[in-house]
Amino acid sequence: MQNTSEIDVLIKLISKLPGLGPKSAKRIVLKLINNRDELVKPLTKSLVDVYKNVSRCKICGILKATSIECNYDLCKIEKEKYTRICVVENISDQWSIESSNIYKGYFHVLGGTISSIGQNKEDLLINSLVERVKKNKIEEVILATSATVEGQTTAFYIQNSLKETKTKVTRLAQGLPVGGEIETLDDGTLFSAFKNRSEIISS
Repeated sequence: MQNTSEIDVLIKLISKLPGLGPKSAKRIVLKLINNRDELVKPLTKSLVDVYKNVSRCKICGILKATSIECNYDLCKIEKEKYTRICVVENISDQWSIESSNIYKGYFHVLGGTISSIGQNKEDLLINSLVERVKKNKIEEVILATSATVEGQTTAFYIQNSLKETKTKVTRLAQGLPVGGEIETLDDGTLFSAFKNRSEIISS
């Protein structure tokens, strides 16, 4: 093939997506090329729209319209007022919990864990979580981090950070397997973990 540098670049980019390798990326690119009008044009427009109009909130970490400005006193993202916050590592974890319909309340997306490669506690939205708890009369913080070493380390650090707030801190209980990640759990397991969550008593 000649003059296919654009295709090579596209294959490399697509292969970087989760769950996709070079072979899967090639099949996707071939599908796109064979369906230019049906797929390429609308996909290109959609990607541009997302790039321009969607961003991650610097306070709570969830996805929002770029035009919306968030502050601690008034969250313009949420339409309802709640008294609890569910803390998750990633947006995919938030989506998993939302789709299960077992939780009603605010979310706080950290953006990773303390021990993740390239992640320090300063990079996560832990300080803003403490501020949200203080300023929004939050009664309960649910730590829904994964049952991995990194997830538990992050949960322990958050627990210590919230000591002075006197807010009830709970964590997901039985049903959450050791080493398990939130986004991979089925609805039944998530339901059990939320229902049987236990309070964390600070020492």
